[in-house]
Amino acid sequence: MARKISLEEVPSLVGQELGVTEWQTIKQDDINTFADLTGDNTWIHVDVERANRELGGTVCHGFLTLSNVPGHWLTLAEITGWEYGYMYGLDKTRWLHPVTSGDRIRLRATMAEPEQRNGGTIVTIKCVMEIEGKDKPALATDWREIFYTESPDKQTTS
Repeated sequence: MARKISLEEVPSLVGQELGVTEWQTIKQDDINTFADLTGDNTWIHVDVERANRELGGTVCHGFLTLSNVPGHWLTLAEITGWEYGYMYGLDKTRWLHPVTSGDRIRLRATMAEPEQRNGGTIVTIKCVMEIEGKDKPALATDWREIFYTESPDKQTTS
C-alpha cells in the first residue's frame, strides 16, 4: 500500500529515501507496444534476431524506462492535501545503462527540497531506476510536480 504524504509534511522528508519498489520485468511485448505507439521501430528495439546477434538482446526505449517512473512511484507514495496539481517537469534526466528485454527494473525515490512558485508547491522526487544485477542504474531524474491547495478558479490574483 502506498504511503500517504501530506503536502505539509514534504519539507520534513527532504533527503530521506521514500522507498524502493518491487521489481518489474520489461518484456519484449512492452517494447514492441511502445515502439508501435511512438513510431520508434529502430531495429535495436524490435528486431529480436538481429539484436540478439549483435547486442545480446533488444534494448528498451529510454523513454519507456522513463515512463515507468510514475507507475512505480504510485506504489510507493501519494502526495495528499492538495486540490489541483500536475506534472511540472523533469530535471537532470540521464540514461546511464541500457535496459534489455527481460531485465527487471525498480524505482528508488528520495525527497528533494520543495519550492514555492505561483501559489503552488513544487515537489521534487529524486528518482533512480535500478536494473537487477547491474552496477549502474538505468536512469536518474528529478521528477517535479506542482500542487495547489485550491483550484485555479478559486485562487485570487493581486
